[in-house]
Amino acid sequence: MRLHWSPKSPFVRKVMIAAHELNLTDRIELMRNMVALTKPNPVIMADNPLNKIPTLVLADGTVLTDSRVIIEYLDALAGGDRLFPVTGPERWVSLARQAQGDGLLDLLIIWRNEREKPVAQVSHAWIDAFEIKAQATLDRFETSAPALAASRFDVGQIAIGCALSYLDFRFDAVGWRRGRPALEAWHDGFTARASVRATEVTDD
Repeated sequence: MRLHWSPKSPFVRKVMIAAHELNLTDRIELMRNMVALTKPNPVIMADNPLNKIPTLVLADGTVLTDSRVIIEYLDALAGGDRLFPVTGPERWVSLARQAQGDGLLDLLIIWRNEREKPVAQVSHAWIDAFEIKAQATLDRFETSAPALAASRFDVGQIAIGCALSYLDFRFDAVGWRRGRPALEAWHDGFTARASVRATEVTDD
């Protein structure tokens, strides 16, 4: 398997944490590639015309895109029901958490792109809206942190953990820990996992 990859992408990090948890890293060839909204990368586009990472190319040429699809494939490859609960309420809670974590990451990436525009082109209304939505989502995470801590480690926890870690990496000024002790405690446990430490990004 070949993975179009960049260590600074939080969605790639989701996949790599999953690969470590499932003991599949030795079966994945990493192809480091950069993506940007305004600079289509022909190497990536040869496999994924949307010019997005992560993109996983299987041995038979099948192309899997989107971290959610790739992680579910890896989970199945490892025997299933490891990071994706198969049935019942636990499955829907896990998928809902993944959607919330991914949704926050989508917002943060758009927010980052907006704030890096020339000053005259930045929409302050957008910036304000992004922060309101991010803070509201973080408040929801704080409320659900005890249930999160009591549940098994799965794709939902990976998504939320990666979103919080991306805030540390790109949005330190947001100060997401303020007033959220339960969420902070949960994230401390998340970052202590070997899979998370192995994928940590510390430079810019």
